[in-house]
Amino acid sequence: MRNRVQLIGRLGTKPEIKELESGKIKATFRMATKDFYKNDKGESVEETTWHNVVAWEKAAEIVQKYTDKGSEIAVDGKISNRTYEDKDGNKKYYSEVVTFQVMLLGERVAQMAD
Repeated sequence: MRNRVQLIGRLGTKPEIKELESGKIKATFRMATKDFYKNDKGESVEETTWHNVVAWEKAAEIVQKYTDKGSEIAVDGKISNRTYEDKDGNKKYYSEVVTFQVMLLGERVAQMAD
């Protein structure tokens, strides 16, 4: 179970789909997850975290065909970190969740079943 992440959340944007020269399909999107807890004053707090997500091949096809902005999904994957230099030569760090599996949740799944 090294470097494994499972998330349930909603897409913040319509997935961006790219077909590479090799013929592989890649989907990238932002996904929001929510956490609820009580603060020091006993008040309920809702905290939203945004995740950069990339899906390949079959998972990308599912995302492309069945999701849109606001769709609720579950992803199973791993965290990937990379670095690059921007146009000014500054080193930038980028983290994303690379999915192995996508599960459709919510109203869209119910509509598909009808």
